Amino acid sequence: MTDRRRLPFSGAFALEALRGQVEAEGFTHGMPARIIVPVTDLCPEPGSLRDRQLLFGAEVTVIDQRDGFAFVQAAWDGYCGWIAADAFATPEPATHVVTAPATHVYREAAIKRGEVMQLSMGARLAVTGETGMFAVTAEGFVPRQHLRALDRPGDDPLAVAERLLGTPYLWGGNSRAGIDCSGLVQIGFALCGQSVPGDSDLQWAEMGETVPEGAPLRRGDLLFWKGHVALACDGETMIHANGQTMSVAYESIEAAKARIAAAREGPYLGVKRLAR
Repeated sequence: MTDRRRLPFSGAFALEALRGQVEAEGFTHGMPARIIVPVTDLCPEPGSLRDRQLLFGAEVTVIDQRDGFAFVQAAWDGYCGWIAADAFATPEPATHVVTAPATHVYREAAIKRGEVMQLSMGARLAVTGETGMFAVTAEGFVPRQHLRALDRPGDDPLAVAERLLGTPYLWGGNSRAGIDCSGLVQIGFALCGQSVPGDSDLQWAEMGETVPEGAPLRRGDLLFWKGHVALACDGETMIHANGQTMSVAYESIEAAKARIAAAREGPYLGVKRLAR
């Protein structure tokens, strides 16, 4: 059966794959849209607990709507689920992404004139111009130093993850307000222009090549347990969003292995490395 979390195709191909799995009065080619709230939960059923989250500016295909919810497929990673029907609007191609841990959208090009909303790292915006230290968008004014053009991706997912140190742990979270282990990996690679799954089991299955046991670790290697993932900083230290500190934090790799094994939270699976 097709994994409903993440489909490899969009549009009609995705809809055909969902026949028999999603209750809907009819299947169409879908309607393109974009997320217009700072963050929204992506849920397996309308109003249920989240699988993942979508950030402001994320492009989606709206497949079905009912009872104040919409079933969508995210363009970036193929994930599918239900979101609130007021969380999206007509699509507008984004030009920039938020690279600071978080930023504010201001009413005017002045930091003392009040803000419209707060956006997380990874949010996408359509910049139409500049005035002073601000980028101009339809939503308001954003500090230019908090943005980067989408056509200039970064090259170090670990450096991205390190900007989120101290972010609270949140199961299924994808934002500065709260993030989980696989969400941290996903946003790290997203800001480097790479689409990867948002769940650790799919990351283990799809990302990189397995590193032989005992081989020296490199910066940016991915360490996997069943149900957990971390990024290696070097041969001794890793960074991860975890339920031990309830935050994004550094931890000794050997200490983490011992702690997770003692708690029987899931077996250690190994290391994956992506080509550079």
